[in-house]
Amino acid sequence: MEQAAMAMGDVSKKASTRNLAVERKNLLTVCRFSVKTLLEKYTAEPIDDSSEEFVNFAAILEHILSHRFKGSSSWFDGQRSYWDYIRLACAKVPNSCISSIESMENISTSRAKVRAWMRVALMEKRLSEYIATALRDSRTTKRFYAEGAIMLREEATVLTGMLIGLGAIDFSFCLKGEALDGKSPAVIDYTPYLKFTQRYTNLHSASDDSVPEILHPLVTDERGSRLSMHKRWRTNMMFLSLLLDLNLRLINADKYVHRS
Repeated sequence: MEQAAMAMGDVSKKASTRNLAVERKNLLTVCRFSVKTLLEKYTAEPIDDSSEEFVNFAAILEHILSHRFKGSSSWFDGQRSYWDYIRLACAKVPNSCISSIESMENISTSRAKVRAWMRVALMEKRLSEYIATALRDSRTTKRFYAEGAIMLREEATVLTGMLIGLGAIDFSFCLKGEALDGKSPAVIDYTPYLKFTQRYTNLHSASDDSVPEILHPLVTDERGSRLSMHKRWRTNMMFLSLLLDLNLRLINADKYVHRS
């Protein structure tokens, strides 16, 4: 009985580790697609909150910052948010916008402050600098994030690399609009990135006969409409993982062809 319990514990631990790895991979992959989409959509006109591409990018970054966030570590700490982390971990950024955001009267919730900070950092073309500075403060990062969090993994350095590209885009935001409403969490729309992966696959299908047929990633029939939100999300994420794995295979195949 004792050995069986230990075996079950090992299986549960492995499943938990795998789930965290998948969460990190999914968030970083859609972040990469999101940045790529913003760069492709950008013209001479600045990007603002009316851009669906930006709205989705902001939601993705919020999810990354909140991934495995500890919240309060003890009863006397009170409720902590990832704004508290940003405020402390980015304290060494020169000419930081943190203090000015703290003093804004129309922004009261922690989530709204994070959204304001994100927009100001993008307008300053310094978002990557803020994140990189926060990551270098490993002591503070470990205080605020649990094991397995993106912010504690080497993959976080990939995030800073992605964000550097956004310096090529001009952003313009109003810091008094509804976009800063911090009452509800942001929701990621995965469908544009599923379609993006399908388009990439279709472009390469002629050169790779071994590519299997891609199933439609969204559930749109009557049975699908009866699925709970959680099940629908899991279904979309399952297809996203399949498509991303296929995408990686195609990229590796391209590299092999070029080497040949």
